[in-house]
Amino acid sequence: MLEPSLLIELVSLGLVTGFLAGMLGIGGGMLLGPFLTAILSARGVPADLAVKMAIATSMATIVFTSISSVRAHHQRGGVRWDIVRRLAPGIVLGAMLASVGVFSILKGTALALFFAVFVGFSATQMFLDKKPKPSRQMPGTAGQLGWGSGIGFLSGLVGAGGGFISVPFMVAHNVPVINAVATSAALGFPIALANSAGFIASGQGVGGLPVGSLGYVWLPGLAAIATASVLTAPLGAKTAHRLPVAKLKKVFAVLLYGLALYMGYKGLHG
Repeated sequence: MLEPSLLIELVSLGLVTGFLAGMLGIGGGMLLGPFLTAILSARGVPADLAVKMAIATSMATIVFTSISSVRAHHQRGGVRWDIVRRLAPGIVLGAMLASVGVFSILKGTALALFFAVFVGFSATQMFLDKKPKPSRQMPGTAGQLGWGSGIGFLSGLVGAGGGFISVPFMVAHNVPVINAVATSAALGFPIALANSAGFIASGQGVGGLPVGSLGYVWLPGLAAIATASVLTAPLGAKTAHRLPVAKLKKVFAVLLYGLALYMGYKGLHG
């Protein structure tokens, strides 16, 4: 059982991240990672293990948040299902390679630094708002399979739904940002499902896991956050369809910068 103060903290976190996930198409994992790292560290979980559990638990919440978010985006005609079908197979392959193999080998501090670098890069791309050439279109099936593998692999290492790569990638290929956000929300489901299975498998037999853990996934935190986040994800998706494109990009970028700084600090001092 979770103490009342911790339960309130986790539910509040779920409400906020669910809304932002729906609005920005990033699954919520990148938002949850830093906060869950702090929560688990405060409960006495060693820093290295806390980072890994935060990443894994964050990813597991995306299984639920993405369903709620993508339903709202689909109802507004925002999801490019043709892109989803081409990216998803590569995403699953890359995700399994990361979560079952590389994730279990790397130290948590290294993962935190990796998180910071890639999130900071994605924030810069969005903040600069570079305009792609008008003739630039999404690559063919083989190209999207390759990009999907990369998105799934990197998402598995940082516990994110892939939006920090897939949204800038699609925008750079002249997919309107609102469609990129909606499509990224849909891609969050296969990313989360494949990675969560990998995190559970690779965490079997690991010592020092707190009570209620399934592999690297912290089930009490997952239950509290997921229950709250599915309530607010549709509201975030509704907001995304009303915000000006430029403002949506700036919100995305500023949020990512803050998370990159925090995880960079944890990686250097964890």
